[in-house]
Amino acid sequence: MMSNMLLINGRLATMETGSDPYGLIEDGAVALRDGRIVWCGARQDLPSGFDGFERHDLEGRLATPALVDCHTHIVFGGNRAREFEQRLNGASYEEIARAGGGIVSTVAATRAADEATLLADALTRVDALIAEGVATIEIKSGYGLDIENELKMLRVARHIGKERPIRVKTSYLAAHAVPPEYEGRDDTYLEEVVLPGLEAAHSERLVDAVDGFCEGIAFSPEQIEKVFRKATGLGLPVKLHAEQLSNLGGAALAARYDGLSADHLEYLDVEGVAAMERAGMVAVLLPGAFYTLRESQMPPVELLRAHGVPLAVATDCNPGSSPLASVLLAMNMAATLFRMTPEETLAGTTRNAARALGLDDAGVIRAGMRADLAVWDVAHPAELTYRIGFNALHKRIFAGAF
Repeated sequence: MMSNMLLINGRLATMETGSDPYGLIEDGAVALRDGRIVWCGARQDLPSGFDGFERHDLEGRLATPALVDCHTHIVFGGNRAREFEQRLNGASYEEIARAGGGIVSTVAATRAADEATLLADALTRVDALIAEGVATIEIKSGYGLDIENELKMLRVARHIGKERPIRVKTSYLAAHAVPPEYEGRDDTYLEEVVLPGLEAAHSERLVDAVDGFCEGIAFSPEQIEKVFRKATGLGLPVKLHAEQLSNLGGAALAARYDGLSADHLEYLDVEGVAAMERAGMVAVLLPGAFYTLRESQMPPVELLRAHGVPLAVATDCNPGSSPLASVLLAMNMAATLFRMTPEETLAGTTRNAARALGLDDAGVIRAGMRADLAVWDVAHPAELTYRIGFNALHKRIFAGAF
């Protein structure tokens, strides 16, 4: 239950922009009321009026905004461990996909599973994220690839938010791949499944944003634009898997529709970066897929920095290219593989990750924000990125409650 709570004697990484990269407040205090932050600052500046609040001494621990995993495919059936072996033996992601593996193999397992099975399986991964201080998670459809099963996935995603203390934002991703029954008929699949399925999902209030996979093994920019036009007509924001394996101009396309984010971006060029800058988009970097697929083309981090495009980091938790359910490991991977700084990785899983989901009430410690925080047994925020396979979470606060 929510209660009025006063956290004292904490080192606050507010993630507010300013002179200190983490927005650090030494010996800070945070007041929480009715699931919101109502005051934060140095403890010596604490105003009167909080005498009746339940006090919790953080004993010098670090407090950050609760983490946000802004790109996952966490609802799915089966696994693809065998394909993992094939990649290690030399097969490429594209070769596996063209041979009927990849996304399509997960589609069969997802279609065969009922909602209860998908939910139980997904909750094991969600619980791992909650245990690392995550309070908000994005979940995509995209493994049903027919109307019935896309809606099934989205219903399961919504149900996760009822089963666990976590906020769920959903993305409709039927434009993820072409199912076997529509092989060679991509446009027909869009017209008969993707577009009417989006209407159905919207009418059931199952979708918060619309995504697509713009790639040679998936959909062309022209095809994705049909989906974006439908999304815009329904008043839904868009985002896009773009420039992961090649440069088709997907990020620039998403920018023309005021996209929330473009994700992956290994092959993004300067024109795409400039388009994202103009549109105020977030670049969501996914080191788990880069690592698992053993890629060598890095996303243009320096170019994105130079243009002031916010960088987010997410797990991309999925059964094939990123079987990763650890935001902390994703942060370390982003630093080690992409040369992001610890401040960038923490901003990328708090402030910028919230922005990638269109949220203005999470990702920083500030009066008016949701009372979602993480308390860590570390001395400095850089430790969260520095450690490998180590979870320093002491407590997670969700909507003002431990």
